[in-house]
Amino acid sequence: MKKLRVAIIGQGRSGRNIHGRFFQSEDNDFCQVVCVVEADEFRRARAAEEFGCDTAADHTELYGRDDIDLVVNATYSQLHYSITKDLLEHGFNVLVEKPFARTYFECLDLINTAKRNNVIVSVFHQTLLTPSHLNVKEIIESGKLGDIYQINLKYSSFGRRWDWQTLQSKCAGSVYNSGPHPIGQALDFIGWDKTAHVAFSSLSRVLTFGDSDDFAKVIISAEGKPTIDIEIISADAFAGDFNFKVFGSKGTLISTHTNYSLKYIKDFSVYPEREVIPGFMSDENGYPAACSEQLEFTEESGTIDGSAFDIAVRDFYKMLSDAILLGKEPAVTPEMAADVIRIIEACHAENPLSVEFE
Repeated sequence: MKKLRVAIIGQGRSGRNIHGRFFQSEDNDFCQVVCVVEADEFRRARAAEEFGCDTAADHTELYGRDDIDLVVNATYSQLHYSITKDLLEHGFNVLVEKPFARTYFECLDLINTAKRNNVIVSVFHQTLLTPSHLNVKEIIESGKLGDIYQINLKYSSFGRRWDWQTLQSKCAGSVYNSGPHPIGQALDFIGWDKTAHVAFSSLSRVLTFGDSDDFAKVIISAEGKPTIDIEIISADAFAGDFNFKVFGSKGTLISTHTNYSLKYIKDFSVYPEREVIPGFMSDENGYPAACSEQLEFTEESGTIDGSAFDIAVRDFYKMLSDAILLGKEPAVTPEMAADVIRIIEACHAENPLSVEFE
């Protein structure tokens, strides 16, 4: 079977430690790195040794080559739009790291540019394929929890940052950097409903040394869908207690990326119907009482194998390889990624932060 021939732009934490790591792993038997583009001379030389491939100092050096099936754009976030558009206009299929771009308009422009040039643009939303996310979706769809009325997503930690990911000028901060993961998962839980909008948002700085957000509270609402409550916080000392919490009319699910538990009522019909009492309630002795009944929960728990940095990366690249080489429709589309940016852009519009660094 033909291998997908890949060029990587950027050898930072994403280009090298996520994409590059996968290409060098035992899970990869269908992609081949043919070129690495990196402005830094040391990183460029290291890439040549690690991947055994060509190298270049600038992405324009790729132009004219016909041995590249896909270019991975793992540059600084503020360069995602311009470099991706340039590559698409020169006939390359492009996988761009998240965030897709700074604005919804830029995302739509990239989608239309890809269509005009008969190439594919994709965005690295691999967390939509993580085992933990898919497990939550499966449990929701099973009906065990009944009608879902709220889903909480927490993408938090406790730590300080002082790198480029704290700068507004770099299209960075928690919502642009980490936010595409929980926001994308949230929209996926509600079927990418087009009525989804930001009902409430709050962005601020708590620990960062830059000028962008490191605290975000986002509530998403859509007609007839569960309320979505998202937290992306850099100062949460109990961040590991859950990543997903799903509230349903029959029970509740709580899940991290490695394990999950749910408690639910299998069948409410075994319990008697209750007649509403409009006044005070009393016990058999006439004393004040509260509503009380014994409900029997069914409890389930389990572990989750695989993460966003192994199985999800493999499955994302397999999906993209099939789209490019076999013409299959990808499960994760650029239109989905554009919807994520639409939500992020609304959060920033509602919460402008002062720019302190150019």
